[in-house]
Amino acid sequence: MATDRYGNTLYACGPEGAEHLDRAVEALLFFRPEVTQAVADALAASPGSPDAQALAAYLGVLGTEHTGAAAARTRFERFLAGCDASALPERERLHLAAAGACLAGDLHGAGDLLEELSLAYPRDVLALFAGHQLDFLTGDAVRLRDRIGGALSAWGRADEHRGPLLGMYAFGLEESGHYRRAEETGLAAVERHPRDVWAVHAVTHVYEMQGRVAEGVAFLDGRADDWARGNYLTVHNWWHYALYALEAGAEETALRVYDAAVHPAESAGLAMELLDAAALLWRLRLAGREEPERWARLADAWAARADPPFYAFNDAHAVMAYVGAGRIAQAEALVADRRRWLAEGEGEGEGERRTLSNHAMTAEIGLPVCEALLAQGRGDHAAVVELLWPLRRRIQVFGGSHAQRDAVQRTLLESALAAGEHDRARLLLSERDGLRPDSPYNWLGRARLADAIGDAALAAVARERAVGATKGLMPTAPGLGVVPNSPR
Repeated sequence: MATDRYGNTLYACGPEGAEHLDRAVEALLFFRPEVTQAVADALAASPGSPDAQALAAYLGVLGTEHTGAAAARTRFERFLAGCDASALPERERLHLAAAGACLAGDLHGAGDLLEELSLAYPRDVLALFAGHQLDFLTGDAVRLRDRIGGALSAWGRADEHRGPLLGMYAFGLEESGHYRRAEETGLAAVERHPRDVWAVHAVTHVYEMQGRVAEGVAFLDGRADDWARGNYLTVHNWWHYALYALEAGAEETALRVYDAAVHPAESAGLAMELLDAAALLWRLRLAGREEPERWARLADAWAARADPPFYAFNDAHAVMAYVGAGRIAQAEALVADRRRWLAEGEGEGEGERRTLSNHAMTAEIGLPVCEALLAQGRGDHAAVVELLWPLRRRIQVFGGSHAQRDAVQRTLLESALAAGEHDRARLLLSERDGLRPDSPYNWLGRARLADAIGDAALAAVARERAVGATKGLMPTAPGLGVVPNSPR
């Protein structure tokens, strides 16, 4: 019986299948597109391999594409029909159980099973990677950190793939607020593997959360050849670059990045790419900048997907696109569909209705967020505040990162200001100031609050500070020479 490169015995897998599995897992760790072909090769060489079947199932879910999940479910159920799972070794049984839970929509249960697997088999990289991504999709920052931290002691410093584990650990540390440690760990991972785009992403998040825009831009500029094209995180890391540009007041640079890399003409229309596009344009909209043509094209892309209830975080960004494009009726239709779905109850329906985790995520956070975004589009700022205020400290429940969810937090702040909720706006700004005291966005918010309460002197000082805070944030000509004509 073959083993993988980490020493795990591979049941019903020959040497050729093991080679393809190793190749697939390595591609997965570094977000390389060749993972798809490598998995197909592993399945062809060893169709009875539980590891290969589980990997294919995880791929079908982690991209949050309902069509990919449906195809993966069909293949997986066909495999299970001819497999006596009770006769398998423990590690393989747990993988199949976790994969089945994923495909049934129980992301939290799958994460629990993979944690149990990692307890006994801490050198199973597939379990660690899949579990880490599930923790991200469900917004569990503590487990995002500790799942990897708990396994690291089983990996020697000379282990080749300790590097990508450090990149994952860095992201968990960042999302848990351990910024200094996250930066150190992420940079160590990048030093080991410069093309570790998840580690690059983790360090980029650290600079974003601390308001270290100039350092973040310099970090990405200096490594553009390693991250800026040819991987599954290309769009997302360009999105981070655009966020830096927005914070620096360089809106035109942000839009150049948007057109060239975030939502170019040749966009494949994947949900994870479209949500970055929506989140970027939404921030511009909150700042008073309308982009009707860009919004229209993005709304068309979301509409073409015709997504059923599958992942609440995606739904919120689809609503952003419809509202941004002025298509209130489409936003209302999506919200009404999710309300009907929740009323029908969870769990036992056919097809895409089997989404247990998403049911809870939609009910608790996703639907109220969608309703708030719709209210914002109607100009009903009091309703936005009423909907989002109770959620603001638990919004992580529907997934995403702090940086991604900040679009919703900014929506709350902007509506509090617009609704004349001065005490709430002051509190929200004070919270933001404590984390990023030099943020130009925060200073502009203070200026608007000062205007609202009639303190002209304070408003003038805040605007001056906002302008001063942007100086030097985007070195040289912002983004020039780095933003590609064709990033793929």
